[in-house]
Amino acid sequence: MIEYDRILPGVVLMIAFCVCAPLIDVASKLAAQGVPVGVVTLARYMVQGLLMAPIVWIMGLGWRMSARAFRLSLARTAVSIGATYSFISALKVMPIADALAIAFVEPFIILLIGRLVLAEQVGPRRLGASVVGFVGALFVIQPSFAVFGAVALWPLATAFFFALYILTTRALSRHMHPVTMQFHTALFGAVICLPALLLGTAMAEPTLTLIAPEGIFWLWLFCVGLAATISHMAITYALKFAPSSTLAPLHYLEIVTATLFGYLVFHDFPNALTWIGIAIIVASGLYIIHRERLAAHQARTARAVRTDGAATPASAPPA
Repeated sequence: MIEYDRILPGVVLMIAFCVCAPLIDVASKLAAQGVPVGVVTLARYMVQGLLMAPIVWIMGLGWRMSARAFRLSLARTAVSIGATYSFISALKVMPIADALAIAFVEPFIILLIGRLVLAEQVGPRRLGASVVGFVGALFVIQPSFAVFGAVALWPLATAFFFALYILTTRALSRHMHPVTMQFHTALFGAVICLPALLLGTAMAEPTLTLIAPEGIFWLWLFCVGLAATISHMAITYALKFAPSSTLAPLHYLEIVTATLFGYLVFHDFPNALTWIGIAIIVASGLYIIHRERLAAHQARTARAVRTDGAATPASAPPA
């Protein structure tokens, strides 16, 4: 049960995540100028694994897992690699804020997967907000597509993979400590990426060629893994201290910090059409969060009434 006097540390850690997470993107964009996207992806998992291993050992967490946890960990790692590779491919040429704004359609994809695949109750208001959110993404994609071509679609792939990442994380969280989960994802990620890069090198695939970095690019690759480790530890413990319903609206702060870092490091600043799209995506996302809270409150109220032995009220329509 969440101790609500610890919500403030949770909020602070969530803000720390929103500050640190765009640094992954900054370091990735810098690294991708000198090494293939696949090498940046591999470095993210290798560095994160090396940094997480002593943390797991110091905390005295178990290394072993059940067969189901193993399968879920592999699935989580696979979609994490897909999300990472797709986003770095976009960042190589796109401004960070533009790519991130498109990727923020991920909550809408989760809703649609829940409705169409998992047969979850999703009402017309949330579905309508999802459609509006996608329209907002088109405002960002359209000018980006005109400038960068099909690369502008990579963030949509990121959103799809990250939606699956969230769903597998929810399932895996019942079987594994969150810190151990991060370590195993990093370990499996490195194990999967390395042979993929060897195969890509043999096939002369430019984005999957295993090339040793030179000079400053070693630092950028290390920073990718370092920022990933810090940001994911921050959000892991933020969710331990505070409810996800409290933290979810704060996640949109990441667009602000990503825009700031993109401007300071790369002198990129979203145009007017992109800002309109960002505003639509954020507004739609916040509305969905509001409806999710309302639906969760109605469900808790219904359970409380049944527990007290009172007559079960008529079911409220899906939010």
